[in-house]
Amino acid sequence: MIELAERALPVLGFLLAMTIIAELAERCGLFALIADRLGRWSRGSVPVLWAGLVVVALAATIFLSLDTTAVLLTPVVLALAQRMSVDPRLFAYTCVWLANTGSLLLPVSNLTNLLSLSTTNSSTLDFLSRIWPAALTAAVITVGVLAIMFRRTLAIRGVIDDRPVEPANRGVLIGQAMIIIALAVAIVVGAEITLASLIAAALSIILTAIVDRSLLRRLPLPWRMMLGVGLLLVVVEIARQLVLDAWFARFELPDSLSGSLLLAGLGAGLSNLINNLPAYLTLEPLAQTPALSASLLVGVNAGPLITPWASLATLLWAGRCRAAGVRIGWGDFALRGLLLTALVVPSATASLVLTG
Repeated sequence: MIELAERALPVLGFLLAMTIIAELAERCGLFALIADRLGRWSRGSVPVLWAGLVVVALAATIFLSLDTTAVLLTPVVLALAQRMSVDPRLFAYTCVWLANTGSLLLPVSNLTNLLSLSTTNSSTLDFLSRIWPAALTAAVITVGVLAIMFRRTLAIRGVIDDRPVEPANRGVLIGQAMIIIALAVAIVVGAEITLASLIAAALSIILTAIVDRSLLRRLPLPWRMMLGVGLLLVVVEIARQLVLDAWFARFELPDSLSGSLLLAGLGAGLSNLINNLPAYLTLEPLAQTPALSASLLVGVNAGPLITPWASLATLLWAGRCRAAGVRIGWGDFALRGLLLTALVVPSATASLVLTG
């Protein structure tokens, strides 16, 4: 259990820190301001607006985690779509799909990446150098599928909305943006991820308390989520010690394209059955090489696109869509997600092996 605590505490600390950073960024109006500027720059062009959203969604996912895109970016872009009289499903699917398929590039993008990093003891740059082909492939395919599926929406012209959106506090907004940029740079150059995130969260709180303390009122902290993640880690660890590790010891996947595709497929399938976090922890003993470990991440990060419970980000995203009055049929969601999963997971996995 000591080893489990050594893996779990940094993950939970990171989850706490990034929730604070993302929430304060949202409260000071950073996401709303970005969405407003995208709407203005597009001048009613839906393709231009959507291209900007793709860039913002990928950046938010990569540097602030997939939950940030699903929870905080989704409502502001849905509101923007409704202001411009554009079908909001294009924006909704862009957020949730890129939140998942875009969460491969950095350890901070997904909790599964952090867990993998704690096992391999590699640096952020090592992680990035190994996973970037899959991350690029997954993002490109996702954008291509979205463009084809919603080609009619992209062909129309939206209503130009010139109503200005001003941030709650410009000083806090600028400070928060600088903190986020500094954190992203620190992580890329090799800073200890949890420590850097906690320092950034502390600076965000201090800045907000000095400039506009009202933004700190009822600041939500993810205690339930942290408790849930902690319990999942404990349950899976007990199951591994009692049954799973001994059972998986009978199998040794080949460190080849076939082995990588099989493990990625297992990761995607199990994620859609239970959830991607326990799926990763369950299958981790099979990821005995760096290539297999990266392939498993492809499956559990880019594969949870079929069932709403496959990733926590999708569940949170669904709640934001309901709150915005955007109806998502789960049958439609599953069919679209099945198609994207069938394209992304094997392609991204193959790109790992072929460029490795």
